[in-house]
Amino acid sequence: MKKLVLSSLLFLAFASAYAGGYRVGAQGQRALAMGHSGVAVVSNAELAFFNPSGLIHLENRLNISAGVTGVFSNVRYQNSNTGQFTETDSAISTPFYLNASYKINDWLAAGISVSTPYGSQVEWPRDWAGSHLVNEIELAAIFVQPLVSIKINDYLSVGGGPIFVTGSVNFNRNLTRSLVNEEGARSNVEIDDSGITNWGWGASFMFTPSDKLTIGFNYRSEIMMNAEGGEATFTNVPNSPAVPAQNGVVPFNASLPLPAEWSLGASYQFSDKFMATIEYNRTLWNVYESLDINFPSGAPSSINPRNYKDASIYRIGAQYEVTNRFTLRGGYYLDESPVQAGYFAPETPRNDAMGFTGGFSFDVSEKFAVDFSFLYLRFDEVDASYDFYSEDGQEIPFGGTYKSNAFLPGLGITYKL
Repeated sequence: MKKLVLSSLLFLAFASAYAGGYRVGAQGQRALAMGHSGVAVVSNAELAFFNPSGLIHLENRLNISAGVTGVFSNVRYQNSNTGQFTETDSAISTPFYLNASYKINDWLAAGISVSTPYGSQVEWPRDWAGSHLVNEIELAAIFVQPLVSIKINDYLSVGGGPIFVTGSVNFNRNLTRSLVNEEGARSNVEIDDSGITNWGWGASFMFTPSDKLTIGFNYRSEIMMNAEGGEATFTNVPNSPAVPAQNGVVPFNASLPLPAEWSLGASYQFSDKFMATIEYNRTLWNVYESLDINFPSGAPSSINPRNYKDASIYRIGAQYEVTNRFTLRGGYYLDESPVQAGYFAPETPRNDAMGFTGGFSFDVSEKFAVDFSFLYLRFDEVDASYDFYSEDGQEIPFGGTYKSNAFLPGLGITYKL
């Protein structure tokens, strides 16, 4: 039973990082440059992700957008009592996207969106003060959504389609705060699982009451990710009957949600050259109340509370057409964290954040354009703790002061025919 407790503690980190702690907003360079607001902006094939109903409003028959963003993040931890200081090692993750649409006739368009809205990479120094919670984690979730966009009349269009998700995770931490083997090496466990898949759906509408005003709405459903037959590898465990674990591999099954989310926004074309947009996003994190872990051996399930709360993002953005070939963009957003007091874990060290964005597009030709964006994300400094780690039957909180920020430069292309 003690071995199962150790295993369940490990998987707490897997769930928070994969399902709720870190949402990467980098699904289109033009939208990202405007505060990642795109639900009411008719610009290019990025609409396939932000609002599929708008694809029918694109002028060209074939539209493609693709891009990649580099995520350079840094987290600093300091023990509030002792002053001990640690920061994450440099790590780069690269969320990407590929969107395409084809206008079949004046009222029907088809498309596809491929993106990575969930994914992160965090690496703390090995054997740091919080190594019993996490040493490093690398995860990814890829969304693939085939789409249709239908024009109902001159003012209203609808769109959406099924969403296929595939994910993977690799996670490493030490078994306890102090356990070592006969050679003095810290006892460690690593989990690895890939090919985790499931289906969801999305739906949207776009309302254009005038040539200047556009209103958009997009919804993505909750998707339950079921990890079955994953492997946890225990190493450097001392050979002693007093130790509640053994070297080797332990299988596990776990289910956890990617929560539903919706966006509502509006854009207004003030002149031929200037457009501004405002957007509100809501993610329904409260579905993530706990992580339930089942073991094929038939042992009792492990239920671990997470108690996330719904969170909102408030966005504004604007673009200005400097010339017929060069367009500037800028934006800002305020991002609320879903993590509540007592549940702040160092594998997903995030708090409320402000995002400052900018970028531009350059039309190389009538068919081809290059899109550039950047995002500086500054998280509020927070003095917080994780209060649900147990060892020898006692809960041992781990807390301190966290400072974190991230810089995300992105490059994309737009093609239309």
